[in-house]
Amino acid sequence: MKMNAKEITTQISNSANILNIEKWDYGASFSNDYSVQVDKGKAKQLKASQKQVLTLRVWNKKNLVGITTTSDLSEKGITRALQQACIASEFGNKNEVIDFSPLSKNPIKVKEIEKQNPLGIKKLLTILRRAESKLIDSHESIKSIPYNGLSESFYERTYANSDGAFRNYSKSQAAIYLYARAEEKNKKPRSAGSVKLGYGIEDIDIESCIEEASKKTIAHLNYSSIKTGKYLVCLSPDAFLTMINAFSSIFNARSIIDGLSLSSKDSIGEMISIPALNIYDDGLNDKNISSAPFDGEGTPTKKLSLINKGKLENFLHSESTAKIFNTKPTGHAGLGSKVSVSPDWLVVERSNDCSELNMTLEHIEYKGEFVYIEELNAIHAGVRASQGSFSLPFDGWHYINGEKSSIESATVAGDIKYLLKNIINIEKKEELTTSGISPHVWINQLSVTGDE
Repeated sequence: MKMNAKEITTQISNSANILNIEKWDYGASFSNDYSVQVDKGKAKQLKASQKQVLTLRVWNKKNLVGITTTSDLSEKGITRALQQACIASEFGNKNEVIDFSPLSKNPIKVKEIEKQNPLGIKKLLTILRRAESKLIDSHESIKSIPYNGLSESFYERTYANSDGAFRNYSKSQAAIYLYARAEEKNKKPRSAGSVKLGYGIEDIDIESCIEEASKKTIAHLNYSSIKTGKYLVCLSPDAFLTMINAFSSIFNARSIIDGLSLSSKDSIGEMISIPALNIYDDGLNDKNISSAPFDGEGTPTKKLSLINKGKLENFLHSESTAKIFNTKPTGHAGLGSKVSVSPDWLVVERSNDCSELNMTLEHIEYKGEFVYIEELNAIHAGVRASQGSFSLPFDGWHYINGEKSSIESATVAGDIKYLLKNIINIEKKEELTTSGISPHVWINQLSVTGDE
């Protein structure tokens, strides 16, 4: 991948001077991506792409902002993009003044990572074929791996503005996912999978991905229905993080301004969960493969406490929302015609004042009945974030007196406010997932709709 962010910045500056544009900023992304999918040993999809995207904002004399996106980084292309953004600025939002982030020149922490080299499509295909074959051979009931993929990406991100801010970093990322389908006579097909990430293919433990996908799929072969009712529920780390991300508008200042959040401007300090819960947004965490040292506006990424001992402690801010709330941007902004705000990487932990209960999946001392939710599905269809409600199908287990059986099909429904305030245990052991870190979390009396 060849690009010179400094040269592009100089070219934008020179073209802006010629066009008499005094104020501008841009975000650029350059990537080389390779991915493969297979179907019973045959190549199903092979992709190799080289992308370059530059998002450019221009302020006019009235301080209104126009924005445009281009992939043409030639002198003519950049000049044309500046002209288009300048024209668009005449239609800028007069009700919300956008500016540079006041932190766009602050020091950033760029994680030093050993440079990875691309393996290329041919080697990726060979590795994935072998993984698919091993997974199918791991059990006689596994008939196919309908969803699978192996990919590697090498990318560079840049932010700069006319006030002299300049930020740049590059990194690589690789991923494999294997989703197996098992079939037995007179039974419904059962599926489960595994995902592993790394900075490069060599970093990924492919054998553990195969083993995990196989074990999870086979474990679900012996299934039974569950009666509709209210159950004690244990959410897996992945399921709890999925739930928190689905309702991240609670922490999102942009959502609050747009009236799409359960929170209000005055919600900071409000008790929204039991005192035992802490949640951080920690984009620079050493275990976050996708960590970025700055956001779309050039604001440095940092660890931010969202819930501290049950209290809502901070919102996620862009430059414009921070100005409205009279605070500082937090490093969670995108760059677009309407600047979005979103969490990076969540870390859930138990605060020090949480009493230990005799309910853990590792040592099940609880002899009653509960439902273990392994994975939540259909998030976009089943969550009404602005209302706080959810109704989601899930993969999971029904435990009765220490004995467990896979649940044939069921949905869990409820309200996020109820869920957070009815947590009855947060386990000590924290687990790494692809979207963050969390322990198992136990919830009292959630509604489960089954087939009975």
